[in-house]
Amino acid sequence: MLKTMQQDALDLASKALDFFDVTQAIDIARYIKKEFDKSHGNGWQCIVGTDFGSYVTHCYGCFIYFGIGNLAILLFRGSAGPEAQENHFSALEAAKSL
Repeated sequence: MLKTMQQDALDLASKALDFFDVTQAIDIARYIKKEFDKSHGNGWQCIVGTDFGSYVTHCYGCFIYFGIGNLAILLFRGSAGPEAQENHFSALEAAKSL
């Protein structure tokens, strides 16, 4: 994931924790997902909690896993197939040129 996108994810998670209590994991995940969709295009998925496993397929450069306190946050853009990745590569290249 691009450094700017990583920072966006961290900033949004911090902002979500200003709005919601740490026990409101679904609300935190919803907030992060919707805000990331607005700023980086649709298709983002967000999982927030203290104990979860995952097995996901994601687009190249579209995955971050981090913790804030005892909350773990997994944010990724799902990948439906090769055509989804091809479209995203052009979006990543465009973002790099900014």
